[in-house]
Amino acid sequence: MTKDFKQNVFQGRSVLAEKDFTAGELNYLVDFGLHLKALKKAGIPHHYLEGKNIALLFEKTSTRTRSAFTTAAIDLGAHPEYLGHNDIQLGKKESTSDTAKVLGSMFDGIEFRGFKQSDVEILARDSGVPVWNGLTDTWHPTQMLADFMTIKENFESLDV
Repeated sequence: MTKDFKQNVFQGRSVLAEKDFTAGELNYLVDFGLHLKALKKAGIPHHYLEGKNIALLFEKTSTRTRSAFTTAAIDLGAHPEYLGHNDIQLGKKESTSDTAKVLGSMFDGIEFRGFKQSDVEILARDSGVPVWNGLTDTWHPTQMLADFMTIKENFESLDV
């Protein structure tokens, strides 16, 4: 049975922690990720985010996470803008809430890789756009989704 991935069931929704999703929602996200991976492998364009701008906020550096989010954004038709730890001053020169409001007025989505879970939650609360947690000291939901994809690819089910 093929799922209808044309539904925007997660449009506008942030990904902050694994606990925020039901088992069914996690399975849907994993299946959608595998669908996107298959489209890329087959060379089929899949510009679901055509014309969107995505801020990639990195307090913590990471080659793999930065590369994965940058490539995914481009594959989906979006323009990623990298802002490293020298470019952002969360809670230092301006509040995290103010940063969220400014970035939310300029970007259609925000990825955050940093230290405090409270920062990613404030970004999601105050930006008005979806926020994806690329790692905090508490949660790493995007890595968990990637791990679940690997399990499903190798075992055909998450029920192992």
